[in-house]
Amino acid sequence: MLQPHMTTTPPRVSLMAAGELRDVLTAIEEGKGPRAVAALMAIDPASWTAIEGRLAAVIGTDLRELLLKSAGGTDAAPADLY
Repeated sequence: MLQPHMTTTPPRVSLMAAGELRDVLTAIEEGKGPRAVAALMAIDPASWTAIEGRLAAVIGTDLRELLLKSAGGTDAAPADLY
């Protein structure tokens, strides 16, 4: 019996999620933690998976680490983002 050929497409970042991620980074830059969190929560799961994969491949870290560094260093506590 032949097995069906399974192809997997890599997860893609939707246009809406790209805009939300831009809003996250802008809010962090402006010191608006709650706005950044709201924008993060608006990202759909498939786009989130794609974002995580791209960050790991391109810069070798995840979004949490990148945001902590941008908030003032790796020693910054998550509460510092609010």
